[in-house]
Amino acid sequence: MASKVVYFTINGRPEQAEFTNNSPAQDVKDLFRAAAEAGPYDILKMYNTQGSLINIAPGLLANDPQSCYRLEVVAAEYSTELLGTELAVALGFDLSSMEKRLQNLEKKIPTEVGATPALISEMKNQVEFLQKKLETVEHLSWLGLFKEMPDVPQKLSPFYHKRTLRKPQGECELVREKFLQMNSLEVSEDVRAYLKTPTFDNWQWEDAEIMVLLQVMYVDLDLVSTFSIELEVLQGFLYEVYRHYNNIPFHNFKHCFCVTQMMYGLICLTDLKNKIESIDLLIMLTSAVCHDLDHTGYNNAYQINAQTELALRYNDIAPLENHHCAVAFEILVKPENNIFRNLTTEQYKRVREGMIKCILATDMARHNDILNQFKSVQSDFDFQNKEHKDVLMKILVKVSDISNEARPMDVAEPWLDCLLQEFFNQSDMEKLRGLPVTPFMDRDKVTKPSSQTGFIRFVLFPLYTELANLFPCLEKHLIDPVRKALNYYSEMEVASEKERTNCSEKTEMSSGNDPAKEADEAQEKTRPATTN
Repeated sequence: MASKVVYFTINGRPEQAEFTNNSPAQDVKDLFRAAAEAGPYDILKMYNTQGSLINIAPGLLANDPQSCYRLEVVAAEYSTELLGTELAVALGFDLSSMEKRLQNLEKKIPTEVGATPALISEMKNQVEFLQKKLETVEHLSWLGLFKEMPDVPQKLSPFYHKRTLRKPQGECELVREKFLQMNSLEVSEDVRAYLKTPTFDNWQWEDAEIMVLLQVMYVDLDLVSTFSIELEVLQGFLYEVYRHYNNIPFHNFKHCFCVTQMMYGLICLTDLKNKIESIDLLIMLTSAVCHDLDHTGYNNAYQINAQTELALRYNDIAPLENHHCAVAFEILVKPENNIFRNLTTEQYKRVREGMIKCILATDMARHNDILNQFKSVQSDFDFQNKEHKDVLMKILVKVSDISNEARPMDVAEPWLDCLLQEFFNQSDMEKLRGLPVTPFMDRDKVTKPSSQTGFIRFVLFPLYTELANLFPCLEKHLIDPVRKALNYYSEMEVASEKERTNCSEKTEMSSGNDPAKEADEAQEKTRPATTN
């Protein structure tokens, strides 16, 4: 396939990139990242001549020097600067400042000295290693930096990968202002088309842009016109939703967007718009938006074992999911946020009932029951049958909620890292407070591949298979990528096991132990004594 040339500017500097339509997506992103001299955690944004965001992907349209795209670099939210002054004081140095100094040194060396000295390379590696540790370990036990745990059960650890659990008001206002300003921009057709696919890469988009894309979904499904939703009310609702998702590694606003985007993609791929009523689409999309509101990063087992306020309020029955529903309707009760305010009484009653059912269905404790309900209606499924349709809506929300592994690996794997960080945070807290430790969250026992292989085999495959039985078109969009993910993590697990075995053998050899000799000695000891 012939290559194409894309012309763009970065900080006013003209550049060009050459690649083909079948180039790997990650290679294309790396190409632009290198041209922009961006760091591994920086976010790249590409704009066309009209100022609209366009997707950085192999399908990017070729242009000419007169119609240059504009590339921008946005520092990632989890940069070292966000570690805070408290941590800088505790460490005794400013990590971000040291990193910048090393970068400057690195740039000067090739011109003034030649090859990078080994000492500088080693320093750079040490800084990167320290930065990675700081970004991925919540309690920082390896530094001895513990904060005194409060006596009140419902209060949470202040150590999250971002600055605070709740979003600061000032930060929220800046995002809101940017969101409202961006509403005047036209979202390009290629982004609109990309938004309907399960391969969508959420990592390119900031929170304000995510709100714009959520608004596009409501408009595109005709929900705005069908239910007379005023745009300013929809914008108020989306902003409050953003504000009520917390700064936690996984169950955050970007997760909310991913779930909603997958729901939107499934609706489009299966042509549900022509199979069920618009009010059901409104229920599913809004349920996806609200399904994890005010999640604090600790699951239902923790809530119940720690006897938190939520567990006490909801009598240990799906405390998180009940809370997410309650927060959603607390937002919607205000007229300026109530996207349902022009519905009839009967319509509102139906929407509220449907949203509660869909959000409560995301409780994994109910997974098998809901899947079995869906299996029981598969053979004679009827889109006009309310019982059948209700269980389908719950299944679609569930599939969307746990759909990361159906995405490309470069999108899915960072989400797994975020999820494991949240799991490890919880198990750390359980150990600190003397609570039962959730086995699949224990950082001392769980590895990335081991966490995924069983989950894919016993949760994702059965769920996705049943949905694909009803909608065969989903086979290539859900089952094929998940099968690839299972192979990837299975191979990683085998490699990890080999590495552990090799390390163990080397340790035994270095300690002077001979496994074969030890086995012979053990056998000799177990032989019965004989007499002459």
